[in-house]
Amino acid sequence: MTESGGHGGGGLHAPFDMFGLSGRVAVVTGGLGQLGRQYCRTLAGAGARVAALDLAADENAVSRAFPDLAGTPACPLGITADVTDKASLEAALARVCEVAGTPDVLINNAALDSPPNAPLEENGPFETYPVESWQRVFEVNAQGVFLCCQVFGGAMAAAGRGSIVNVASIYGLVAPDQSLYQYRRDRGEEFYKPVAYSASKSALYNLTRYLAGYWGRKGVRVNTVTLAGVFNNQDPAFLASYEPRVPLGRMADESDYNGVILFLASDASRYVTGSNLTADGGWTAW
Repeated sequence: MTESGGHGGGGLHAPFDMFGLSGRVAVVTGGLGQLGRQYCRTLAGAGARVAALDLAADENAVSRAFPDLAGTPACPLGITADVTDKASLEAALARVCEVAGTPDVLINNAALDSPPNAPLEENGPFETYPVESWQRVFEVNAQGVFLCCQVFGGAMAAAGRGSIVNVASIYGLVAPDQSLYQYRRDRGEEFYKPVAYSASKSALYNLTRYLAGYWGRKGVRVNTVTLAGVFNNQDPAFLASYEPRVPLGRMADESDYNGVILFLASDASRYVTGSNLTADGGWTAW
């Protein structure tokens, strides 16, 4: 049996060759965070030379993030960079090109949200949400992705190939379910999931579509992946509200998204661009 004809589709492939990234260079922003570390490991495991960009990505920080990979070819190259600073990103690109070559893959993973212990005004009612908080979140989540696409995506387009994955969220695709946080209000707190994270993540969908159309003829694919919540020792009262809301009945494990990231980064998705891959345990199905 042979593969049916089509543009670039002839010939047989070993079952997993299409997921391989051997010889390619991948950049992961927020590469030392909970999910960033997972993406770095996954891409390196597929054969890529990985650069982990983070606000503090010196050698010690990389060794702490990847203790079992330290000193091996699979250990990510740590580069200190600020996604809100174009000059910082241009310096990071120069470093990646110097050490490994022009990037083939960009995972825009770095993001900012108001933590649960943020000041009252940040987690309070929409009517009094501080404009400074809105601007700070947008600067990282929307402007940061824009700048990374300009710098790294521009280099990919000049080279005539590449894959960009913009990491979005269920809270950018649908509104936060404020009832999940009723347990906090029952405790006497005035807590609401803030607006800026949702609005900033929503911006990624049309940025992705725009760039998919803009760079398609230059061989650069651009897609989003929409993720749900990741287990990180949350308050049991929150889990009791959240998990029944998910058809699969649980929060994501930090490794649950590795496959979709690899799919979009690799040739397995070579005819996929301008799309959104939702990996949310079924959250948006209901």
